[in-house]
Amino acid sequence: MTKQFPKEFLWGGATAANQYEGAWDEGGRGPATSDTARSIAPEDRTNLGSEFTTPMNRERLEFALNDKEGLYPKRWGSDFYHRYKEDIALMAEMGFKTFRLSIAWSRIFPNGDETVPNEEGLAFYDAVFDELNKYGIEPLVTLSHYEFPIGLVKAYSGWKNRKVVDFFVHYAETVFNRYKGKVKYWLTFNEINILGMTGYLSGGLLFEDGKLNLQDMYQAVHHQFIASSLATKVGHEIDPENQIGMMLARMEAYPATCHPDDIMQSIHKDHENLFYADVQIRGKYPSYMNRFFRENNIELVFEEGDEDILSQYTVDFMSFSYYMSSVTRHPNNQTEEQKVTAGNLILGESNPYLEASDWGWQIDPVGLRVTLNKLYDRYQVPLFIVENGLGALDTLETDGSIHDPYRIDYLDKHIKQMYEAIEDGVELMGYTMWGCIDLVSASTSEMSKRYGFVYVDADDQGNGSFDRYRKDSFYWYKDVIASDGANLLN
Repeated sequence: MTKQFPKEFLWGGATAANQYEGAWDEGGRGPATSDTARSIAPEDRTNLGSEFTTPMNRERLEFALNDKEGLYPKRWGSDFYHRYKEDIALMAEMGFKTFRLSIAWSRIFPNGDETVPNEEGLAFYDAVFDELNKYGIEPLVTLSHYEFPIGLVKAYSGWKNRKVVDFFVHYAETVFNRYKGKVKYWLTFNEINILGMTGYLSGGLLFEDGKLNLQDMYQAVHHQFIASSLATKVGHEIDPENQIGMMLARMEAYPATCHPDDIMQSIHKDHENLFYADVQIRGKYPSYMNRFFRENNIELVFEEGDEDILSQYTVDFMSFSYYMSSVTRHPNNQTEEQKVTAGNLILGESNPYLEASDWGWQIDPVGLRVTLNKLYDRYQVPLFIVENGLGALDTLETDGSIHDPYRIDYLDKHIKQMYEAIEDGVELMGYTMWGCIDLVSASTSEMSKRYGFVYVDADDQGNGSFDRYRKDSFYWYKDVIASDGANLLN
Protein backbone atom coordinates (compact mmCIF):
# COMPACT_ATOMS: atom_id res chain seq x y z
CA MET A 1 0.00 0.00 0.00
CA THR A 2 1.32 3.45 -0.93
CA LYS A 3 1.79 5.77 2.03
CA GLN A 4 0.46 9.27 1.40
CA PHE A 5 -1.54 12.06 2.96
CA PRO A 6 -5.31 12.27 2.40
CA LYS A 7 -6.33 13.81 -0.94
CA GLU A 8 -8.25 16.58 0.86
CA PHE A 9 -5.18 17.58 2.91
CA LEU A 10 -4.56 21.33 2.61
CA TRP A 11 -0.90 21.87 1.63
CA GLY A 12 0.32 25.45 1.51
CA GLY A 13 2.26 28.27 3.08
CA ALA A 14 1.72 31.11 5.53
CA THR A 15 2.50 34.81 5.85
CA ALA A 16 1.27 37.84 7.80
CA ALA A 17 0.41 41.31 6.54
CA ASN A 18 2.67 43.08 9.04
CA GLN A 19 5.75 41.19 7.83
CA TYR A 20 4.94 40.65 4.18
CA GLU A 21 2.44 43.10 2.74
CA GLY A 22 4.23 46.46 2.93
CA ALA A 23 2.65 49.68 1.55
CA TRP A 24 2.03 50.87 5.08
CA ASP A 25 1.02 54.38 3.96
CA GLU A 26 -0.78 53.51 0.70
CA GLY A 27 -4.37 52.72 -0.16
CA GLY A 28 -5.84 54.60 2.77
CA ARG A 29 -4.25 52.32 5.35
CA GLY A 30 -3.82 53.75 8.83
CA PRO A 31 -0.72 53.24 11.01
CA ALA A 32 -0.49 50.01 12.98
CA THR A 33 1.60 48.90 15.94
CA SER A 34 3.85 46.84 13.65
CA ASP A 35 4.87 50.03 11.83
CA THR A 36 6.72 51.19 14.95
CA ALA A 37 8.86 48.02 15.19
CA ARG A 38 12.37 49.26 14.62
CA SER A 39 15.20 47.22 13.11
CA ILE A 40 17.64 46.14 15.79
CA ALA A 41 21.39 45.90 15.22
CA PRO A 42 22.67 42.37 15.88
CA GLU A 43 24.83 43.51 18.78
CA ASP A 44 21.81 45.08 20.48
CA ARG A 45 19.47 42.13 20.16
CA THR A 46 18.20 39.92 22.92
CA ASN A 47 17.29 36.38 21.93
CA LEU A 48 13.75 37.52 21.18
CA GLY A 49 14.38 41.00 19.89
CA SER A 50 13.96 43.87 22.32
CA GLU A 51 11.42 45.72 20.16
CA PHE A 52 9.21 42.65 20.26
CA THR A 53 9.24 42.17 24.02
CA THR A 54 10.00 45.52 25.65
CA PRO A 55 6.82 47.12 27.03
CA MET A 56 5.81 50.15 24.95
CA ASN A 57 4.97 53.54 26.42
CA ARG A 58 3.42 56.60 24.86
CA GLU A 59 6.70 58.47 24.50
CA ARG A 60 8.37 55.65 22.54
CA LEU A 61 5.27 55.28 20.40
CA GLU A 62 5.25 58.95 19.41
CA PHE A 63 8.99 58.87 18.77
CA ALA A 64 8.64 55.90 16.39
CA LEU A 65 5.76 57.48 14.48
CA ASN A 66 7.79 60.65 13.90
CA ASP A 67 11.26 59.12 13.54
CA LYS A 68 12.87 60.06 10.21
CA GLU A 69 16.17 58.22 10.70
CA GLY A 70 15.40 54.76 12.07
CA LEU A 71 14.67 51.67 10.00
CA TYR A 72 11.19 50.16 10.25
CA PRO A 73 11.30 47.17 7.85
CA LYS A 74 7.75 45.99 8.48
CA ARG A 75 6.56 49.11 6.71
CA TRP A 76 7.75 47.64 3.40
CA GLY A 77 7.89 43.91 4.23
CA SER A 78 8.29 41.90 1.02
CA ASP A 79 6.06 44.26 -0.99
CA PHE A 80 3.25 41.75 -1.49
CA TYR A 81 0.91 44.72 -1.92
CA HIS A 82 2.41 45.42 -5.34
CA ARG A 83 3.58 41.90 -6.22
CA TYR A 84 0.66 39.72 -5.14
CA LYS A 85 -0.04 38.39 -8.63
CA GLU A 86 3.56 37.31 -9.08
CA ASP A 87 3.67 35.70 -5.65
CA ILE A 88 0.37 33.86 -6.03
CA ALA A 89 1.54 32.53 -9.41
CA LEU A 90 4.59 31.10 -7.64
CA MET A 91 2.35 29.49 -5.02
CA ALA A 92 0.22 28.00 -7.78
CA GLU A 93 3.35 26.67 -9.49
CA MET A 94 4.19 24.83 -6.27
CA GLY A 95 0.67 23.42 -6.20
CA PHE A 96 -0.60 25.15 -3.07
CA LYS A 97 -4.05 24.06 -1.96
CA THR A 98 -4.25 26.89 0.59
CA PHE A 99 -2.47 30.13 1.46
CA ARG A 100 -2.56 31.62 4.91
CA LEU A 101 -2.46 35.41 5.00
CA SER A 102 -3.75 38.08 7.34
CA ILE A 103 -5.85 41.17 6.76
CA ALA A 104 -4.38 44.40 8.13
CA TRP A 105 -7.18 45.78 10.31
CA SER A 106 -6.01 49.36 9.72
CA ARG A 107 -6.26 48.86 5.95
CA ILE A 108 -10.00 48.27 6.39
CA PHE A 109 -10.60 50.72 9.26
CA PRO A 110 -7.64 53.14 9.36
CA ASN A 111 -8.24 54.22 12.96
CA GLY A 112 -9.98 51.02 13.98
CA ASP A 113 -13.21 52.59 15.21
CA GLU A 114 -14.79 53.97 12.04
CA THR A 115 -18.30 52.99 11.02
CA VAL A 116 -17.64 53.00 7.27
CA PRO A 117 -14.74 50.88 5.96
CA ASN A 118 -12.01 52.00 3.60
CA GLU A 119 -13.15 50.79 0.18
CA GLU A 120 -9.65 50.85 -1.28
CA GLY A 121 -8.49 48.44 1.42
CA LEU A 122 -11.43 46.11 0.87
CA ALA A 123 -10.80 46.16 -2.88
CA PHE A 124 -7.16 45.15 -2.41
CA TYR A 125 -8.10 41.94 -0.60
CA ASP A 126 -10.88 41.32 -3.13
CA ALA A 127 -8.19 41.31 -5.80
CA VAL A 128 -5.96 38.99 -3.76
CA PHE A 129 -8.76 36.50 -3.08
CA ASP A 130 -9.86 36.59 -6.71
CA GLU A 131 -6.31 35.81 -7.78
CA LEU A 132 -6.10 32.91 -5.34
CA ASN A 133 -9.47 31.57 -6.44
CA LYS A 134 -8.34 31.75 -10.07
CA TYR A 135 -5.75 29.10 -9.24
CA GLY A 136 -8.02 27.09 -6.95
CA ILE A 137 -6.10 28.11 -3.81
CA GLU A 138 -8.20 28.36 -0.64
CA PRO A 139 -7.43 31.48 1.41
CA LEU A 140 -6.90 30.91 5.14
CA VAL A 141 -7.33 34.36 6.66
CA THR A 142 -6.19 35.64 10.05
CA LEU A 143 -8.12 38.65 11.31
CA SER A 144 -5.45 39.92 13.74
CA HIS A 145 -1.79 38.99 13.40
CA TYR A 146 0.72 41.03 15.42
CA GLU A 147 -0.70 44.35 14.34
CA PHE A 148 -3.31 46.68 15.81
CA PRO A 149 -4.54 50.11 14.68
CA ILE A 150 -2.58 52.91 16.37
CA GLY A 151 -5.82 54.88 16.55
CA LEU A 152 -7.20 52.34 19.03
CA VAL A 153 -3.99 52.49 21.07
CA LYS A 154 -4.19 56.24 21.47
CA ALA A 155 -7.92 56.63 21.98
CA TYR A 156 -8.79 53.47 23.94
CA SER A 157 -5.53 52.06 25.39
CA GLY A 158 -5.88 48.87 23.40
CA TRP A 159 -7.57 45.61 24.24
CA LYS A 160 -7.89 46.32 27.96
CA ASN A 161 -10.79 48.59 26.96
CA ARG A 162 -14.04 46.66 26.48
CA LYS A 163 -15.11 49.02 23.68
CA VAL A 164 -12.49 47.45 21.41
CA VAL A 165 -14.56 44.24 21.38
CA ASP A 166 -17.30 46.04 19.44
CA PHE A 167 -14.81 47.55 17.00
CA PHE A 168 -13.28 44.13 16.30
CA VAL A 169 -16.64 42.46 15.80
CA HIS A 170 -17.65 45.25 13.39
CA TYR A 171 -14.40 44.70 11.49
CA ALA A 172 -14.95 40.93 11.41
CA GLU A 173 -18.56 41.32 10.28
CA THR A 174 -17.46 43.69 7.52
CA VAL A 175 -14.93 41.29 6.02
CA PHE A 176 -17.14 38.22 6.52
CA ASN A 177 -19.85 39.94 4.48
CA ARG A 178 -17.49 41.32 1.87
CA TYR A 179 -15.65 38.06 1.20
CA LYS A 180 -18.55 35.63 1.54
CA GLY A 181 -18.04 32.91 -1.04
CA LYS A 182 -14.37 33.83 -1.47
CA VAL A 183 -13.04 32.86 1.97
CA LYS A 184 -14.31 30.08 4.20
CA TYR A 185 -11.33 29.37 6.47
CA TRP A 186 -10.71 32.01 9.16
CA LEU A 187 -8.57 32.48 12.26
CA THR A 188 -9.38 35.16 14.83
CA PHE A 189 -6.15 35.99 16.72
CA ASN A 190 -2.66 34.83 15.85
CA GLU A 191 -0.83 33.13 18.74
CA ILE A 192 -3.30 34.57 21.24
CA ASN A 193 -1.38 32.98 24.12
CA ILE A 194 1.64 35.26 23.84
CA LEU A 195 -0.09 38.55 24.47
CA GLY A 196 2.31 38.86 27.39
CA MET A 197 5.18 39.05 24.90
CA THR A 198 3.34 41.10 22.31
CA GLY A 199 1.14 43.21 24.57
CA TYR A 200 1.73 46.25 22.41
CA LEU A 201 1.97 44.67 18.95
CA SER A 202 -1.15 42.53 19.16
CA GLY A 203 -2.89 44.10 22.13
CA GLY A 204 -2.20 47.81 21.79
CA LEU A 205 -1.24 47.90 25.49
CA LEU A 206 0.98 50.66 26.83
CA PHE A 207 2.92 50.31 30.08
CA GLU A 208 4.25 53.71 31.06
CA ASP A 209 6.42 52.33 33.89
CA GLY A 210 8.07 49.80 31.58
CA LYS A 211 6.65 46.85 33.49
CA LEU A 212 4.06 44.35 32.28
CA ASN A 213 0.85 44.59 34.24
CA LEU A 214 -0.75 41.16 34.62
CA GLN A 215 -4.14 42.59 35.49
CA ASP A 216 -4.28 44.59 32.26
CA MET A 217 -2.87 41.74 30.20
CA TYR A 218 -5.38 39.14 31.33
CA GLN A 219 -8.27 41.60 31.09
CA ALA A 220 -7.15 42.27 27.50
CA VAL A 221 -7.03 38.52 26.83
CA HIS A 222 -10.55 38.14 28.23
CA HIS A 223 -11.77 40.82 25.85
CA GLN A 224 -10.07 38.99 22.97
CA PHE A 225 -11.81 35.77 24.02
CA ILE A 226 -15.18 37.54 23.94
CA ALA A 227 -14.36 39.20 20.61
CA SER A 228 -13.29 35.86 19.11
CA SER A 229 -16.50 34.17 20.27
CA LEU A 230 -18.71 36.97 18.94
CA ALA A 231 -16.82 37.01 15.65
CA THR A 232 -17.33 33.24 15.41
CA LYS A 233 -21.04 33.75 16.02
CA VAL A 234 -21.31 36.41 13.33
CA GLY A 235 -19.16 34.44 10.89
CA HIS A 236 -21.42 31.41 11.13
CA GLU A 237 -24.55 33.53 10.78
CA ILE A 238 -23.26 35.28 7.65
CA ASP A 239 -22.10 32.06 6.00
CA PRO A 240 -22.75 28.64 7.56
CA GLU A 241 -19.93 27.33 5.36
CA ASN A 242 -17.37 29.37 7.29
CA GLN A 243 -14.87 27.39 9.34
CA ILE A 244 -13.45 29.56 12.11
CA GLY A 245 -10.47 28.52 14.20
CA MET A 246 -8.29 29.71 17.05
CA MET A 247 -4.51 29.88 16.81
CA LEU A 248 -1.96 29.01 19.50
CA ALA A 249 1.81 29.21 19.72
CA ARG A 250 2.34 25.64 20.87
CA MET A 251 5.18 25.28 23.33
CA GLU A 252 5.84 21.63 24.09
CA ALA A 253 7.81 21.52 27.34
CA TYR A 254 9.47 18.25 28.31
CA PRO A 255 10.33 17.64 31.96
CA ALA A 256 14.10 17.74 32.36
CA THR A 257 14.10 14.57 34.49
CA CYS A 258 11.67 12.09 35.97
CA HIS A 259 11.86 13.96 39.28
CA PRO A 260 8.21 14.52 40.30
CA ASP A 261 8.81 18.26 40.70
CA ASP A 262 10.04 18.48 37.09
CA ILE A 263 6.99 16.53 35.92
CA MET A 264 4.74 18.95 37.79
CA GLN A 265 6.63 21.88 36.30
CA SER A 266 5.89 20.58 32.79
CA ILE A 267 2.20 20.38 33.70
CA HIS A 268 2.32 24.01 34.81
CA LYS A 269 3.90 24.91 31.46
CA ASP A 270 1.09 23.12 29.66
CA HIS A 271 -1.46 25.05 31.70
CA GLU A 272 0.22 28.35 30.80
CA ASN A 273 0.13 27.38 27.14
CA LEU A 274 -3.20 25.60 26.78
CA PHE A 275 -5.34 27.91 28.93
CA TYR A 276 -6.15 29.91 25.80
CA ALA A 277 -7.21 26.86 23.81
CA ASP A 278 -9.22 25.53 26.75
CA VAL A 279 -11.32 28.70 26.77
CA GLN A 280 -11.83 28.93 23.01
CA ILE A 281 -12.47 25.24 22.37
CA ARG A 282 -14.06 24.04 25.62
CA GLY A 283 -15.95 27.29 26.12
CA LYS A 284 -15.04 28.15 29.69
CA TYR A 285 -12.18 29.17 31.94
CA PRO A 286 -10.34 26.10 33.30
CA SER A 287 -10.35 25.64 37.05
CA TYR A 288 -6.55 25.55 37.28
CA MET A 289 -6.48 29.28 36.46
CA ASN A 290 -8.34 30.16 39.66
CA ARG A 291 -5.20 29.66 41.71
CA PHE A 292 -3.05 31.62 39.26
CA PHE A 293 -5.42 34.58 39.31
CA ARG A 294 -5.68 34.47 43.11
CA GLU A 295 -1.92 34.28 43.70
CA ASN A 296 -1.25 37.12 41.25
CA ASN A 297 -4.05 39.38 42.53
CA ILE A 298 -5.84 39.33 39.18
CA GLU A 299 -9.55 40.10 39.28
CA LEU A 300 -11.09 39.86 35.85
CA VAL A 301 -14.15 41.92 35.02
CA PHE A 302 -16.82 39.73 33.41
CA GLU A 303 -19.86 41.47 31.98
CA GLU A 304 -23.24 39.83 32.28
CA GLY A 305 -23.54 37.16 29.60
CA ASP A 306 -19.80 36.67 29.05
CA GLU A 307 -19.85 33.07 30.25
CA ASP A 308 -22.72 32.26 27.90
CA ILE A 309 -20.91 33.91 24.98
CA LEU A 310 -17.79 31.81 25.59
CA SER A 311 -19.73 28.56 25.97
CA GLN A 312 -22.09 29.04 23.01
CA TYR A 313 -19.67 30.25 20.33
CA THR A 314 -16.62 28.01 20.39
CA VAL A 315 -14.30 27.61 17.42
CA ASP A 316 -14.58 24.91 14.75
CA PHE A 317 -10.93 23.86 14.73
CA MET A 318 -7.61 24.44 16.42
CA SER A 319 -4.60 25.79 14.56
CA PHE A 320 -1.14 26.29 15.98
CA SER A 321 2.47 27.13 15.27
CA TYR A 322 5.22 24.65 16.02
CA TYR A 323 8.90 25.42 15.60
CA MET A 324 10.63 23.67 18.48
CA SER A 325 10.23 22.07 21.86
CA SER A 326 11.75 23.10 25.18
CA VAL A 327 12.88 21.54 28.43
CA THR A 328 11.58 22.67 31.79
CA ARG A 329 12.95 22.06 35.26
CA HIS A 330 11.56 23.01 38.64
CA PRO A 331 13.46 26.04 40.04
CA ASN A 332 14.54 24.02 43.07
CA ASN A 333 16.35 21.58 40.77
CA GLN A 334 18.17 24.14 38.61
CA THR A 335 21.90 24.80 38.68
CA GLU A 336 23.69 27.91 37.49
CA GLU A 337 25.58 25.92 34.89
CA GLN A 338 22.43 24.84 33.08
CA LYS A 339 22.38 25.87 29.45
CA VAL A 340 19.69 28.14 28.14
CA THR A 341 18.54 28.15 24.57
CA ALA A 342 16.69 30.80 22.61
CA GLY A 343 13.36 29.89 21.13
CA ASN A 344 10.03 30.96 19.75
CA LEU A 345 9.08 33.41 22.50
CA ILE A 346 10.29 31.15 25.29
CA LEU A 347 13.43 30.40 27.23
CA GLY A 348 14.18 26.85 28.17
CA GLU A 349 16.99 24.55 29.10
CA SER A 350 18.74 23.06 26.08
CA ASN A 351 17.94 19.50 25.10
CA PRO A 352 21.12 17.43 24.65
CA TYR A 353 19.34 15.10 22.21
CA LEU A 354 18.49 17.81 19.68
CA GLU A 355 20.32 19.95 17.14
CA ALA A 356 19.67 23.69 16.81
CA SER A 357 19.14 26.19 13.99
CA ASP A 358 21.31 29.21 13.20
CA TRP A 359 19.17 31.15 15.69
CA GLY A 360 19.43 28.57 18.47
CA TRP A 361 15.94 27.11 18.01
CA GLN A 362 16.12 23.41 18.78
CA ILE A 363 14.89 21.13 16.01
CA ASP A 364 12.48 18.45 17.20
CA PRO A 365 10.36 16.74 14.50
CA VAL A 366 9.11 14.01 16.85
CA GLY A 367 7.96 16.78 19.17
CA LEU A 368 5.46 17.75 16.47
CA ARG A 369 3.96 14.26 16.59
CA VAL A 370 3.87 14.50 20.39
CA THR A 371 2.07 17.83 20.17
CA LEU A 372 -0.44 16.59 17.60
CA ASN A 373 -1.32 13.58 19.72
CA LYS A 374 -1.62 15.56 22.93
CA LEU A 375 -3.78 18.30 21.41
CA TYR A 376 -6.10 15.88 19.65
CA ASP A 377 -6.46 13.74 22.76
CA ARG A 378 -7.34 16.85 24.76
CA TYR A 379 -9.75 18.59 22.38
CA GLN A 380 -11.04 16.10 19.80
CA VAL A 381 -11.42 18.82 17.17
CA PRO A 382 -9.67 19.06 13.78
CA LEU A 383 -6.10 20.40 13.98
CA PHE A 384 -4.27 22.61 11.49
CA ILE A 385 -0.52 23.30 11.53
CA VAL A 386 -0.41 26.89 10.27
CA GLU A 387 3.21 27.75 11.09
CA ASN A 388 6.29 25.57 10.95
CA GLY A 389 9.63 26.16 9.31
CA LEU A 390 13.31 26.91 9.57
CA GLY A 391 14.76 30.40 9.71
CA ALA A 392 18.22 30.27 8.13
CA LEU A 393 20.88 32.26 6.29
CA ASP A 394 20.44 31.68 2.55
CA THR A 395 22.86 32.63 -0.22
CA LEU A 396 21.76 33.86 -3.65
CA GLU A 397 24.26 32.43 -6.13
CA THR A 398 25.42 34.32 -9.21
CA ASP A 399 23.22 32.13 -11.43
CA GLY A 400 20.11 32.97 -9.36
CA SER A 401 19.95 29.63 -7.56
CA ILE A 402 19.62 29.13 -3.80
CA HIS A 403 20.68 25.83 -2.32
CA ASP A 404 18.94 25.13 1.01
CA PRO A 405 19.32 21.43 1.87
CA TYR A 406 19.04 22.30 5.57
CA ARG A 407 15.49 23.56 5.02
CA ILE A 408 14.53 20.52 2.98
CA ASP A 409 15.90 18.25 5.70
CA TYR A 410 13.96 20.12 8.43
CA LEU A 411 10.67 20.01 6.53
CA ASP A 412 11.13 16.41 5.39
CA LYS A 413 11.47 15.21 8.98
CA HIS A 414 8.52 17.24 10.26
CA ILE A 415 6.20 16.19 7.44
CA LYS A 416 7.01 12.53 8.08
CA GLN A 417 6.02 12.99 11.73
CA MET A 418 2.77 14.63 10.63
CA TYR A 419 1.98 11.49 8.66
CA GLU A 420 2.73 9.34 11.70
CA ALA A 421 0.32 11.45 13.75
CA ILE A 422 -2.42 10.95 11.16
CA GLU A 423 -1.75 7.22 11.35
CA ASP A 424 -2.09 7.57 15.14
CA GLY A 425 -5.64 8.78 14.54
CA VAL A 426 -5.15 12.54 14.64
CA GLU A 427 -7.52 14.55 12.44
CA LEU A 428 -5.16 16.95 10.67
CA MET A 429 -6.64 19.41 8.18
CA GLY A 430 -3.52 20.79 6.60
CA TYR A 431 -0.08 22.34 6.80
CA THR A 432 1.02 25.87 5.90
CA MET A 433 4.78 26.26 6.13
CA TRP A 434 5.72 29.60 7.66
CA GLY A 435 7.13 32.38 5.53
CA CYS A 436 6.67 30.51 2.24
CA ILE A 437 8.05 33.61 0.51
CA ASP A 438 10.79 35.39 2.46
CA LEU A 439 9.48 38.06 4.82
CA VAL A 440 10.63 40.32 7.64
CA SER A 441 11.23 38.59 10.98
CA ALA A 442 8.53 39.15 13.61
CA SER A 443 10.94 39.50 16.50
CA THR A 444 13.98 41.32 15.10
CA SER A 445 12.58 42.92 11.91
CA GLU A 446 15.39 41.43 9.82
CA MET A 447 15.11 39.93 6.36
CA SER A 448 18.28 37.82 6.65
CA LYS A 449 16.47 35.25 8.81
CA ARG A 450 14.81 33.54 5.86
CA TYR A 451 12.11 30.88 5.88
CA GLY A 452 10.76 30.81 2.35
CA PHE A 453 10.71 28.52 -0.64
CA VAL A 454 11.13 31.78 -2.57
CA TYR A 455 14.04 34.17 -2.00
CA VAL A 456 13.28 37.90 -1.91
CA ASP A 457 16.20 40.05 -3.02
CA ALA A 458 16.18 42.52 -0.13
CA ASP A 459 18.51 43.02 2.81
CA ASP A 460 17.87 44.06 6.41
CA GLN A 461 17.92 47.74 5.43
CA GLY A 462 15.39 47.30 2.62
CA ASN A 463 17.97 47.56 -0.14
CA GLY A 464 17.60 45.35 -3.19
CA SER A 465 15.43 44.68 -6.21
CA PHE A 466 12.81 42.68 -4.24
CA ASP A 467 12.82 40.26 -7.17
CA ARG A 468 11.82 36.66 -6.44
CA TYR A 469 14.02 33.58 -6.91
CA ARG A 470 13.07 29.93 -6.49
CA LYS A 471 15.11 28.00 -3.93
CA ASP A 472 15.85 24.28 -4.21
CA SER A 473 13.18 23.74 -1.57
CA PHE A 474 10.62 25.28 -3.97
CA TYR A 475 10.93 22.33 -6.35
CA TRP A 476 11.12 19.85 -3.48
CA TYR A 477 7.85 21.11 -1.93
CA LYS A 478 6.19 21.07 -5.34
CA ASP A 479 6.95 17.34 -5.55
CA VAL A 480 5.70 16.75 -2.01
CA ILE A 481 2.34 18.37 -2.80
CA ALA A 482 2.00 16.67 -6.19
CA SER A 483 2.48 13.25 -4.57
CA ASP A 484 0.61 14.05 -1.33
CA GLY A 485 3.81 13.21 0.46
CA ALA A 486 4.23 9.80 -1.17
CA ASN A 487 7.68 10.78 -2.50
CA LEU A 488 8.88 11.13 1.11
CA LEU A 489 7.06 8.23 2.70
CA ASN A 490 7.73 5.34 0.32
